[in-house]
Amino acid sequence: MNGLFSIIIGAVGLILGFAIAYFFKVKDISQKAATLEAEASSVLEEAKKKAENILKQADIEAKDIHFKLKNEFDIETKETRIEIKKLQKRLSRKEENIDNRVDQVERKEREIEAIEKKILEKEIEISQNEKKYQELLDEQKRALEKISRLTSEEAKELLLKSVEEEAKYEAAKIIKQIETEAKEEADKKAKKILATAIQRYAADFVAERTVSVVQLPNEEMKGRIIGREGRNIRALEAATGIDLIVDDTPEAVILSGFNPIRREVARLSLTRLISDGRIHPGRIEDIVEKVEQEVDATIKEAGEQAAFELGVHGIHPELIKCVGSLKFRTSYAQNVLQHSIEVGFLCGIMASELGLNIKLARRMGLLHDIGKAIDHEVEGPHALIGSKFAKKYGESPKVVHAIAAHHEDVPPVSVYAMLVQASDALSGARPGARKETLENYIRRLEDLEKIANLFKGVSNSYAIQAGRELRIIVESDSVTDEESILMSKDIAKKIEETMTFPGQIKVTVVREVRSVEYANK
Repeated sequence: MNGLFSIIIGAVGLILGFAIAYFFKVKDISQKAATLEAEASSVLEEAKKKAENILKQADIEAKDIHFKLKNEFDIETKETRIEIKKLQKRLSRKEENIDNRVDQVERKEREIEAIEKKILEKEIEISQNEKKYQELLDEQKRALEKISRLTSEEAKELLLKSVEEEAKYEAAKIIKQIETEAKEEADKKAKKILATAIQRYAADFVAERTVSVVQLPNEEMKGRIIGREGRNIRALEAATGIDLIVDDTPEAVILSGFNPIRREVARLSLTRLISDGRIHPGRIEDIVEKVEQEVDATIKEAGEQAAFELGVHGIHPELIKCVGSLKFRTSYAQNVLQHSIEVGFLCGIMASELGLNIKLARRMGLLHDIGKAIDHEVEGPHALIGSKFAKKYGESPKVVHAIAAHHEDVPPVSVYAMLVQASDALSGARPGARKETLENYIRRLEDLEKIANLFKGVSNSYAIQAGRELRIIVESDSVTDEESILMSKDIAKKIEETMTFPGQIKVTVVREVRSVEYANK
């Protein structure tokens, strides 16, 4: 009995122990669950805060991007509006100019119609008066014959004698007056006629060289010039502003650029780098800097030497620099600096023959092409660019006008301007001064013959003497001798208006009549 009780008590104790352990375990689990729930809620709260921060930051960034885009759009819109306004102003000016020209044309037409009407009325009146005068003369002649008892032939003879003596006296007075006026106006008219005749000779055509070639000692040098990943060629192009073309041309590199001075700097720099053998970006920058200084000194020296040769003094240093930079510019393979010196000498020679200021004429000739030194930097014709540049640095209005007018961008109004035009053409058109490509030469000859063939009555046309003469054969049945003279002038005028050519072109119209007959037995 005691053993059974002990077993019961042990079982109860065991059950109580399990119950107590289970209770504590459940309590521990509930505590951990509460802890995990608290941690989860804190993580959720932190996640919500981070999400809110991210949303706020994204909203701020979106607003910044929107603001930047809006500013860029406003700037572009403003620039577009400004351009549109400028275009509208230009269009309105052009419309006003067109309206003004139309009004002028209409006004001139009305004036011409009125003048024609007056001329017609005058012609009718003159014809009526001629009839009346003829009737009066006949009546007077009959009356004189009755009064003088002389025939009309005898009266005519007496009248002629008296008129002859009176005419001799009047003629002597007129001759003396003409001689006096001729002496006073001879120099002025001779200068004007000579200058105008020389100006008629002027014409030019310019072609520019924009590449230079540097010879290499071997093909391996191309790789050294390019450098690792192209760093050497990029450094050289950045330092000089000139494009380097490395192609299949054997042992040669081509330098391409519109600025002749930069091209010369690049050529000299590359030549020195090749001879030195050390080619890397640092060395390239040093060499280019030294060569630029040397080229500047060469330009200044060349300008001063040109001015010294012509005896021209007092030119602004900037103009001297522009003149010297023409040493690296060519037209039709003719050196522009040498061309300017030639023009200066020619102007001086013609000015001395005309009794004008020789030094002023030489100054105009030397400076006439300075616009070519900066025309790759400024838009517009080089003559106008040069005139503005000369005016900026204190040249006289006569010199400025001669520079602007030497290609007739403005009408020449002085003898000096005409001399510069003529000297410019003479220097460029002399044999061997300039070169012309075969393609342009053939096209020019074809254009000459096409222009001649446009005229009515032309049978054949031939461009001969290397394009210096155009010989035209016309049909004798459809063109008279007088019309052939007019045709030669019209064709010459058409050539001047539609073509550009060096020197002058002689137009010869040939009209020939052939009569053929055969004698038979």
